[in-house]
Amino acid sequence: MSLKENPDPAVCPVCAGHHFQSLFRCTDHFVSGRSFPLYRCLQCGFIYTGSAPSEELSSTFYQSEKYISHSNTSEGIINLVYHRVREIMLGQKRKIVVKHAGMPRGTLLDVGAGTGYFLNHMRSKGWEVTGTEKSDTAREFAMKQNGLALLPGEALFSLPAESFDVITLWHVMEHLYDLDEHWKDVKRLLKPGGCLVIALPNHTSSDALHYGEFWAAWDVPRHLWHFSPSSLEHLARKKDFRLVKIHRMPFDPFYVSMLSEKYRKSRFPVLKGLFFGKISWFRALFDPRKCSSLIYILKRQ
Repeated sequence: MSLKENPDPAVCPVCAGHHFQSLFRCTDHFVSGRSFPLYRCLQCGFIYTGSAPSEELSSTFYQSEKYISHSNTSEGIINLVYHRVREIMLGQKRKIVVKHAGMPRGTLLDVGAGTGYFLNHMRSKGWEVTGTEKSDTAREFAMKQNGLALLPGEALFSLPAESFDVITLWHVMEHLYDLDEHWKDVKRLLKPGGCLVIALPNHTSSDALHYGEFWAAWDVPRHLWHFSPSSLEHLARKKDFRLVKIHRMPFDPFYVSMLSEKYRKSRFPVLKGLFFGKISWFRALFDPRKCSSLIYILKRQ
């Protein structure tokens, strides 16, 4: 597969640093089998995926039934676990949104809504919902399964200003090619006092440090950017947002660890993943910033 590459950033998008350190190469276990280098900013520690495909060609790396957020596949034990956990987490996500928005219902925009399960859940609780999604396949599924007319990704930039009480990005920011434009538009679209909710993998988590290049949440080249709590907070301040709270995603250490064991070709990936996932989960009880994935609650400055 010959692909045009997206130019690697000349400056760090978080701190504007110019010096990067090569870490290691990660393999795309979903689609291509290709490996991609990871680079760390020597000034702030932010990590990005090098030699990523151009945005025009990036869709080829999502064309797999294994990519669950677009295909909704339930094939295999690990994906079955994902589906069960998702049902539980829909309620938890709603509670987090309601708590930090300070209202039982309002207007909500979900950027990168995937197959629309979160928006469908929020709509059922009385929220007025809007969603954007780049994938044609995911948008078609959202309409067929959940009756949701999701907008194409580029529609985000033409929505009316100050339209939403809450904007959510559930494991989406790491995929965005133009971070700066998306931050600007999220700020434009939020009402005064509005709440921004971002979920991201955490490369300083216990499981990330344990699995190294096999950590499933690197997910190259679909994940272009790799955040830690400190780099996300740094970037948020730069974009005029204030970090209010960090929540753990308590099931992610198990799911990510099982996938990571599978990538390591372990003999019993589910059992081994559950075992180390439990260790990672326990450590994050005492230090939430060590959790595999985190939910960041931000408010406009």
